[in-house]
Amino acid sequence: MAEGVAALDSADTAPLGRRGLRVTRLGLGCAPLGNLFREVEDEVAHAVVERAYDAGIRLFDTAPLYGYGLSERRIGHVLRTKPRDSFVLATKVGRLLRPGAPPDESQFFEGEPFYKGTPPVNPLFDFSYDGVMRSFEESLERLGLDRIDVLHVHDPDDHHDEALTGAYRALDDLRSQGVIRAVSAGMNQAEMLARFAREADFDCFMLAGRYTLLDQVGLSELLPLCVERGISIMAAGVYNSGILANPRPGAHYNYVPAAPALVERALRMQAVCERHGVPLKAAAAQFALGHPAVATVVIGCRSIEQLEDTLRQFCARIPAALWEELRAEGLLAGNVPTP
Repeated sequence: MAEGVAALDSADTAPLGRRGLRVTRLGLGCAPLGNLFREVEDEVAHAVVERAYDAGIRLFDTAPLYGYGLSERRIGHVLRTKPRDSFVLATKVGRLLRPGAPPDESQFFEGEPFYKGTPPVNPLFDFSYDGVMRSFEESLERLGLDRIDVLHVHDPDDHHDEALTGAYRALDDLRSQGVIRAVSAGMNQAEMLARFAREADFDCFMLAGRYTLLDQVGLSELLPLCVERGISIMAAGVYNSGILANPRPGAHYNYVPAAPALVERALRMQAVCERHGVPLKAAAAQFALGHPAVATVVIGCRSIEQLEDTLRQFCARIPAALWEELRAEGLLAGNVPTP
């Protein structure tokens, strides 16, 4: 491993928005604990959350969509045993879980569901004021907790107007009443988040996959706007669904098999990292924190082994020369800030 460069600490904190909330620089993403791609036993999920907490991680991000309620129930089972003021909990609104609702085709690829072994409910988009309030109450019930700190409007790609007139208004009311501490939106695209930044008073955004070592779409408009307006970014999907964890034919990008050109680019990045004695995963885990808008990186783990690996990658020392070589190889633009 490279020497002489200060390592990150998973328990370091940074402000999230402008209202006094702080989060650890590393957060635990809990989609894998909802059986994303394959099933996880309850006991394993509980152990992952326990170990993350013991390692100093104090940000936990989940959603009703993740396992159709499984993820919220599993992390709540553990977090209920911790002092409530010792961690920050984020979940999402915009989908209600309902028995009898038709399957959401966006949650399938080639006939196979992304989430395995789910309860007998299906997610139903609802960005209305009342729907968001119901979603919030149902999340509290599944979590078994008395409050949630951050609420994200989840995937409003085709629902911009209702997300603002319904969901945002509900979250703004909850924030005004002191029920939640931060209003956010979580998306796999940067363009609509930039619109939200201009149109309403958001504290933070979860940007998934659009500010990573492989994809810096968020840099052109969203991230500078967030710096200007004091909106913090929670960077998720930093491995771009797996391609930056293990680039190979068949690796996932945006939840589906990656195009050959993306695999080739990721392999070139891996070769540069190897020349500096740094795993590609370490560079991918830390990259986003180089931008001043990014408060935290949220990484999903489905096992203790994955979590321990994530902690190692996040805390690895990375020399400035690695980032410089990525630029020289045309794999990073010259204006991209690095840690």
